[in-house]
Amino acid sequence: MPGMGGGGMGTLQSLLSEMDGLKKPRGFFNRVVRRALGMKPKPPPKYRILHIFATNQPGVLDEAMLRPGRIDRIYKVGYPHVDGRKATFVYYLDKVKHGLTDDEVTKLATITPYASGAQIKDMVNEALVIAIRDGREEITWKDVIQAKQLKEHGLPDDHEYIERERHAVAVHEACHAIVAYKLRKHAMIDVATIERRGDVGGFVSSIPPEDQFVQWRSERDIDIMTFVASLAGERLFFDGDHSTGVGGDLRGATTIATQMLAYYAMGDTVAARSVTLASIRGAEALETGTDRSLFDSGFGKQVDAKLASLRDQTSDLLGESRVDVLAVAHALEMHKTITGDDVAAVIEGKVGSTVDGRPYADPAFRQMLEHYHAAAERAHKDHSGLTTPIPVPIPPDPVGSEEGDSVPRGLGVAAPAPRQQIDAPPPRPDGA
Repeated sequence: MPGMGGGGMGTLQSLLSEMDGLKKPRGFFNRVVRRALGMKPKPPPKYRILHIFATNQPGVLDEAMLRPGRIDRIYKVGYPHVDGRKATFVYYLDKVKHGLTDDEVTKLATITPYASGAQIKDMVNEALVIAIRDGREEITWKDVIQAKQLKEHGLPDDHEYIERERHAVAVHEACHAIVAYKLRKHAMIDVATIERRGDVGGFVSSIPPEDQFVQWRSERDIDIMTFVASLAGERLFFDGDHSTGVGGDLRGATTIATQMLAYYAMGDTVAARSVTLASIRGAEALETGTDRSLFDSGFGKQVDAKLASLRDQTSDLLGESRVDVLAVAHALEMHKTITGDDVAAVIEGKVGSTVDGRPYADPAFRQMLEHYHAAAERAHKDHSGLTTPIPVPIPPDPVGSEEGDSVPRGLGVAAPAPRQQIDAPPPRPDGA
């Protein structure tokens, strides 16, 4: 890359020399032979030469290349918008056998913001690999979603939680998911998982449904509530106790709250504190919340008060949504990784991408989830093993309910059994 040290300087000098040397013809024949024959050397060409360069590392370009007369205009080529992503998906999917509908391709383009053409091609290829490994030649919606998760988040570890900790991690992530689903309209849930990847025990990833340029105060408040949902939820479901797993969430919440109050007048004050504090202590410390003396000040107390207020609101919401939290936590324990569609399906009692959420609408099964959580909570307090097996819902009966049944068939519950995978749901309807 021109502009880099070492051998890059030689490349830079050669390139600059070639760019400057295109103004007139060169060579022994033109300069000497033509004069010897009484001919005038060829004049410079009347046409102008346009140089076009492309790089994905503009920060390393040498200033000598960017001066006026060499590179006069710089254009930033961003990521394709949703229509461009859809067209790219259609282009690469047409090269393979697939069963995706037009609605599914549109949805796929929507849930892959900031995806480049190369990433889309790689995702389709990975989906094809997944299908071939499963003994199929046709790509399905599930293959593409699995490929997307693999490319964006990497391979999970083979780590297996002890049962009480698995349940606690599932509740932690379920609290994030519930708050995001019920409040976060500017970003929809992409994936929720309890599979460990390195130092990350689980996460809920969200994506913007639109190419929005700015954020509003109400949206940032909801972002903070989504972060602090883990702290509020663990204290709510584990009798005031919480784990060290909330540390990263609190750092994210504190960063947003500090930025809101310090830069964007999203608090009780109007002045931008970056004019005073950042000039003395550095904007980096203020933005990330690493300035230790910041929170000993009155401003720091404002940040803490805002976080506490939003935490209390989040706790109230989770208390009202207790049934939904335990249902999503159960789905995470059974499947480990679920999509945003699955989260909605569990809450609404519908069929999702990979999870059938209809059994979670059964009051009897909800009682079993409460019983299982109570056992996990006791195991946490006693630091003992979880002896109560995780409840397993009965797979839906396509025939439907029979006359006289108090609960529609397929929405009942099975007796507690050793942990196993839920049977595969029926095929998803087109465009679901």
